[in-house]
Amino acid sequence: MNAAMSLEKTKHHPVMLKQILSIISPQHGGTFIDCTFGGGGYSKSILKYPNTKVIAIDRDKKVLGDAKSIKKKFPDRFDFYLNKFSNLDKIINSEIKPKAIIFDLGLSSLQISDNERGFSFNSNGFLSMEMGINKYSAYNAVNLLDKKQLSKIIKTFGDEKDARRIAYNITKYRKKNFIKTANELASIINEAKIKKNYKKNPSTKTFQALRIFVNRELTELILGLICASKLLSNEGKLIVVSFHSLEDQIVKIFFSLYSNFKKNPSRYLPLNENKLEMFNLLSKKALIPDQSEINSNIRSRSAKLRYGTRNNSDFFNPDEFIKKFNDYFEIDAIKIWKMTTTNLF
Repeated sequence: MNAAMSLEKTKHHPVMLKQILSIISPQHGGTFIDCTFGGGGYSKSILKYPNTKVIAIDRDKKVLGDAKSIKKKFPDRFDFYLNKFSNLDKIINSEIKPKAIIFDLGLSSLQISDNERGFSFNSNGFLSMEMGINKYSAYNAVNLLDKKQLSKIIKTFGDEKDARRIAYNITKYRKKNFIKTANELASIINEAKIKKNYKKNPSTKTFQALRIFVNRELTELILGLICASKLLSNEGKLIVVSFHSLEDQIVKIFFSLYSNFKKNPSRYLPLNENKLEMFNLLSKKALIPDQSEINSNIRSRSAKLRYGTRNNSDFFNPDEFIKKFNDYFEIDAIKIWKMTTTNLF
């Protein structure tokens, strides 16, 4: 079976759809921005309601077929942009006042199942891990970065305690041969791990770290949240579904800094004085999928949904938020020249 056929047969499940529809109330109409179009699950569900319009964004050109299909069915109610959501404020006209902006982070089922992209540990295709509009691939990262750089990426973005040993094994192995495939990399990581008995694949954290680095996923999220805050007006909803702790931490900190739940900076100041708020939250706690959804879609088990409602305050640049994640921006600033991939196999 070729990659195109396998992708067509991969069933896509939009995660926590029921909860999201409840929050955004599309039955009352409005314009919605789907920042991570993927298989189009959210967009198609919203467009089932009359008087709705969806503006969708995705960096992955492999979703263009689905986007064109929806555009054909809803020519006046659906628009798609092949772009990154860190460019959200450049793509969307500032006169548009979206009722909600939705982020569904992480990998889609379609990307994981595509053997040619190297996201899966068992993939024997090219070690890419590129979601789209990338400066370099995982192949470039593992074959060009030095041991210290690799160790920092794996530790920071993967929380991998064996990061130094794994980085050493990678740099030692590539002296003889370039690392070309995901299953080849997984084998190198396995050899470096001290503990051998794992419930999850021992390569999980390193693959996550490399994928985050190659796609700049965390800094993209930080910039995306800021752009969304610019575009939303009074009563507009900002909704984020995340799948691992690093993503969720970013969203949690963002809302804690710029919502009604921000802590008073000093006990000597009057309550609510010197507070900068852009969002109102009903709760600090994240929503999680119910058991029936987890039973029908195992991918949803790690999902967390956080959302806030934009108030009528003016947008201000959230410098405090950006400063908290300087390390992420510094790592993403590492420069790699892009190696040619001609005649690899």
